[in-house]
Amino acid sequence: MRLDKYLKVSRLIKRRTVANEACDAGKILVNDKVARASYEVKIGDIIEIKLARNVKVKVLNISEIANKSNAAELFEIIVVE
Repeated sequence: MRLDKYLKVSRLIKRRTVANEACDAGKILVNDKVARASYEVKIGDIIEIKLARNVKVKVLNISEIANKSNAAELFEIIVVE
């Protein structure tokens, strides 16, 4: 799954366009490297989001569809700053 879509489905970022713009601005890191929106997310990846607050998460699962109750099962929060 593309990085921008994963960020939206997992509800880490509210809209896919915002996720895409954050990737273009270099504010999303995957495994400590700046990632493009087209990056293919894999289980075990560490995603760092540097927007209003810094969040670092580990990808636990990848799903095309997630509702509000199970979106949190897609990742594990490592650090919130």
